[in-house]
Amino acid sequence: MTKNSNQNSNKQNKRGSDPHADREASRYETPLPSRELILSNMSDQGIPLSVEQMYILLDISDDEREIFNKRLNAMEREGQIIKNRKGALCIADKLDLIAGVVQGHPDGFGFLIPDDKTKLNGEDLFLSPKEMSQVMHGDRAIVRMSGLDRRGRPEGKLVEVLERRTQKLVGRVIRTSGVTIVAAEDKRINQDILIPYHLDMNAKSGQVVMIELTEQPSSHAQPMGKVVEILGNYADSGMEIEIALRKHKLPHEFTKEAVQLAEAYPRLVQAVDYKDRIDCREMPLITIDGETARDFDDAVYAEPQGKGWRLVVAIADVSFYVKPNDALDKGAFERGNSVYFPRRVIPMLPEALSNGLCSLNPDVERLCMICDMQVDGLGIVKQYKFYPSVMRSKARMTYTQVHEILQNPKGELALQYTWLMPHLEHLQHVYKLMLTQREKRGAIEFESSETMMMFNDQGKIEQIVPVTRNEAHRLIEECMLAANVCAADFLKLHEHPALYRIHEGPTPEKLELLRAFMGEFGFGVGGGDTPHAKDYGKLLLKIKERPDAQLLQTVLLRSMMQAVYSPDNVGHFGLAYDAYAHFTSPIRRYPDLLIHRAIKAVLNGDKYKAGDWSALGIHCSMTERRADDATRDVTNWLKCFYMQDKIGEVFEGTVAGVTSFGLFVALDGVYVEGLLHVTELGNDYFHYDKAHHEMAGERTGVRYRLGDRLTIKVVRVDLETTKIDFTLVNKNSSVEDNS
Repeated sequence: MTKNSNQNSNKQNKRGSDPHADREASRYETPLPSRELILSNMSDQGIPLSVEQMYILLDISDDEREIFNKRLNAMEREGQIIKNRKGALCIADKLDLIAGVVQGHPDGFGFLIPDDKTKLNGEDLFLSPKEMSQVMHGDRAIVRMSGLDRRGRPEGKLVEVLERRTQKLVGRVIRTSGVTIVAAEDKRINQDILIPYHLDMNAKSGQVVMIELTEQPSSHAQPMGKVVEILGNYADSGMEIEIALRKHKLPHEFTKEAVQLAEAYPRLVQAVDYKDRIDCREMPLITIDGETARDFDDAVYAEPQGKGWRLVVAIADVSFYVKPNDALDKGAFERGNSVYFPRRVIPMLPEALSNGLCSLNPDVERLCMICDMQVDGLGIVKQYKFYPSVMRSKARMTYTQVHEILQNPKGELALQYTWLMPHLEHLQHVYKLMLTQREKRGAIEFESSETMMMFNDQGKIEQIVPVTRNEAHRLIEECMLAANVCAADFLKLHEHPALYRIHEGPTPEKLELLRAFMGEFGFGVGGGDTPHAKDYGKLLLKIKERPDAQLLQTVLLRSMMQAVYSPDNVGHFGLAYDAYAHFTSPIRRYPDLLIHRAIKAVLNGDKYKAGDWSALGIHCSMTERRADDATRDVTNWLKCFYMQDKIGEVFEGTVAGVTSFGLFVALDGVYVEGLLHVTELGNDYFHYDKAHHEMAGERTGVRYRLGDRLTIKVVRVDLETTKIDFTLVNKNSSVEDNS
């Protein structure tokens, strides 16, 4: 036996016990010991180990050392291991240390959110203002539990900052007593940043600036920074969006390479690109979108077929233009999705693609991926196939137009589209069949009220109006759901890794609270320990006509988990699907682009190696939440601006949220929420009852509950904190006396 074969044999023996060897081999050309094996071996040794000792323990060759060191560094960054003062590696758990992410609070204190949710029975570690003075919101840190605070919460003491995640921040300049500081717009960062006079770019007091930190906070020093960009004055039109982009670290400028790559493509599809595609240019596919839409991902067509129907959903073939790991792909991954602010969109792809070559605009050739389905007479998709195609949209229709045509088939608009009428009627027929299947499945249908802001020429809100979902919205939604289910089923059937859109059922704790609450109203939640969507659906039908339906629906909604992306398919609770994926919006969602690549790989008898699918799921879920948070910030600021001239006015409203510090009230007609602080509720001690979503008076027995109707007056609007405060006009108007 040769020397090399002996070494390989030793390596196999030492790593043979790795429970995740196959996983590592599928991800890396040179498989390393998994994190689990590293931690297991360190635990078996029972003492801190030097890096050299780790090499010997796991038989790491000279060629493997560089990449192995990167793995150790990653484990250290994530708090799995820590170096002691002698530089030896220790398992963090053995030292009773807890790694996690710091979450700041505007009042100066904070919390450590542990990476391992099983620690501390799922509780977060309280960090005092003294501990928070050394870190910033979002930093990763290791903390040692130091006891309980005066409220009985586990309290921590900072041991080490693993990662400083705030390098830049947006804030407002404050000049006082010859000193320049910047107060962060993100109020969870409560340290003021000291700016040396020669690094302030002559920014004026009150201006909004972007700064770069030159010194991080510590126990003995204030953070310092330099101004790198002056954004303008706080009240400038569009400033709320500029702030949100930077506060939430949203990528909003494409790299030069990405723009060049997008613009290098010809404006029209080339005939050479038709190769290996089914020609669907004569098929009367149409797009149906909102009035203001500019990027068209999807087109639809239906026709009778035997005793059932053929339903065709064509989706822009973005993956043809955005190749794995090119500049466009890297930018799309970083963004994760397009972000839709009022009056402004931050697209996932440069405009040359998002509104141009990838958008299914009318009367031009476009490359697409088609999901071609056979739907039987009951509305069940019996067969489907995916194939690359070339198409030519026959019309760009809006939801309003399609709804009007279907409601008034002999009306003026319908007469303008006589050629389109049969196609719309076919789509409507398929939609109604699929809708019956949705009802049989028991998919949850919450009544939601969406709004739209109407702006004046200065970019400020003139009016907030409700948006009504009509039958055309629901028609397109059912078509997209069907294609998404087929995509998930296709990849599952071929055992190809994928990012599923998963939605888990309620946790046991939330289910227990829900049952207790509903029981007070005489309702039960079926399904035992594992209810299904159908159980929720039955309950929604029972409460639909009740005057307190909004209250009960809100409590039902809050008992549910958040939908996320994951390679581990657990189904979609809300939609009542065993498997569901996002396939229909690759222009604006990165997970859809990944699904397209995976489907193409299967069609070509290949496998798409995207890397770590779990990490992709976590990242895409994060970018989705990030976009939601940013748009919420902008919407709240605009609503505050809108309410500034309504101070002193009286409104009717509904209690939309109950917290320990007061009630959030949604106002009728203006669709704005504000806070009715607990001190405004009356001359009593009020106690917050989380389980019952109510605030109860100790002496009077007066209760304020989710869904109650109140009359309030607007007393304060604070643009800086985006808070609107109310006072109660008639303290006996909408309360219940239990005394």
